[in-house]
Amino acid sequence: MRLSKIILVSAAIAAVLGLSSCAKNTSKTFVVTEYGAIGDAKALNTAAINKAFVDCARAGGGTVTIPAGVFRTGPIRISGNTTLHLEAGAVIKGSDDLNDYIINGQRYGLISAANADNIAITGRGIIDGSGTSFMDMKSTRTGAERFGDFDPKFTRQGREYMDPKFGTADGPVIPYERPGRLVAFSLCKNVLIRDVTIADAPLWTVHLDRCRDVVVSGIHIDNPLGVPNNDGIHCTSCANVHISDCVIWAGDDGIAITSIGDPRHHQILGGDPLGPGKTENITVTNCTLQSRSTALRVGYTGGDIKNCAFSNIIIRESNRGLLVNVRDEASVENILFSNIIIQTRLHTGHWWGHGEPIQVSALANSADIKKLGLIKGVRFSNIIAESESGVVVWGCKGSIIKDLSFDNVKVKIKKGPLSESYGGNFDLRTNGNLATAQFKHDIPAIYCRDVAGLKISGFETEWDEGLPDFFSNSIWCENVSDVEIDGFIGRQAHLGDSRAAIVLEKVNGATIRNCRAAEGTGVFLQAVDVNDGRLFVNNDLSRAQQKTELTESIFHEFGNYESK
Repeated sequence: MRLSKIILVSAAIAAVLGLSSCAKNTSKTFVVTEYGAIGDAKALNTAAINKAFVDCARAGGGTVTIPAGVFRTGPIRISGNTTLHLEAGAVIKGSDDLNDYIINGQRYGLISAANADNIAITGRGIIDGSGTSFMDMKSTRTGAERFGDFDPKFTRQGREYMDPKFGTADGPVIPYERPGRLVAFSLCKNVLIRDVTIADAPLWTVHLDRCRDVVVSGIHIDNPLGVPNNDGIHCTSCANVHISDCVIWAGDDGIAITSIGDPRHHQILGGDPLGPGKTENITVTNCTLQSRSTALRVGYTGGDIKNCAFSNIIIRESNRGLLVNVRDEASVENILFSNIIIQTRLHTGHWWGHGEPIQVSALANSADIKKLGLIKGVRFSNIIAESESGVVVWGCKGSIIKDLSFDNVKVKIKKGPLSESYGGNFDLRTNGNLATAQFKHDIPAIYCRDVAGLKISGFETEWDEGLPDFFSNSIWCENVSDVEIDGFIGRQAHLGDSRAAIVLEKVNGATIRNCRAAEGTGVFLQAVDVNDGRLFVNNDLSRAQQKTELTESIFHEFGNYESK
């Protein structure tokens, strides 16, 4: 969009409000109070603020400054070559009246830019979306009814699953009609968001749609955790995005890397439906995340995603830690996660995720998917996880997960207050088959299904005492080919239990070496329908009551140390 068109769009917002633009200065700095904005938290300043942006655009760009004060406003449009700067003590306060976001019949969010290059939001001020004004904060989405994305009859608890008697404190609350995305940039290049605090979003907090060359650094996203759909940062079909040094609290995904907007959100997001594309060259580092859904998600539907790296991240009190998934023809490739501390737990209410620290999954959203995309080349390294569920890797015959590794990962499974009432289930939503959307399943520390080329090295497990019986093994591999387990330390979940520390079921090609059975191990290895058992070597089994259940070994064995 050319500069003249950008000016016309911004001017249209001001014109609808009955005000025209006039130049206030030629210094390239445009202070909104010089345009009549009043920072008393009462006056509606939409027109005055947009007048400043129109003049900034007419001058060829510059800085629009928000001084100290609380400036209540409706939609703001940022033009190219413009910085929105919030001084310390400045608050852009979204109006709590939905009518203030409706312009020419179209519903907008608070701050937006489209086809605008060289734009920025900076400063020590606050952008407050007034999101809770558009929520029924006293009601929650809970109960044993069917929600459409799963059927409770398939869960371990049946119709009592998600019953309010088990608690409602985690939400999600019920939204009324609400504004669109709080900060939304579409088709923009050379974007900077730095240092600001963004709070109380009514919907997605920061949405980067088909943007390139983006830096998000040092921001604090402070959202109420019980509000649904207030994702922290959502990148859709973007390239060269670098997110660092951020603290993000979100009721929904903390950071989501996708290649298309969820079609179910088109109506509530405002604006045109998002088209497919691809996402590549994304980095996230030095961030702290908390989410009632997934703290860090990669993939879903739309276009391909490749070449992403995530490091030095702390995840706390989240419903799920890390997620890589495909649900249609799009693929995900070359994704690195390293140096991450994860703490997850089960939450009450209708959230996606089930306390697992990591999930990698490939399933079709519907029967209309002709060829499901692939997940390939995903690495998890140097990760410490404390969770109320285990790692889940779930491919399918139409999309075998390829070249997957876990290196130096420790998982401690803890008992929580919802372990009995919510636990013992896998959550693979969304999923075209409700029988495997959310369903009863034993919980190992890591479960891997339909994977080709799986490496688990330096994997360590620890179990709380008094866990429910559905917690089972440390490692369970099913329908896996070419699996290598090296340097594992651990045992089964329950002392004296007959279940094995490691289970290989329908596996083709397996090597187990340099492992150590922890104190209290019963059977170390159970192998069922395993072909091409390769090496079983240099394992310390002195603390295991039994090496395997096999009467005749299918492996080439040497160097194993067993108790006498």
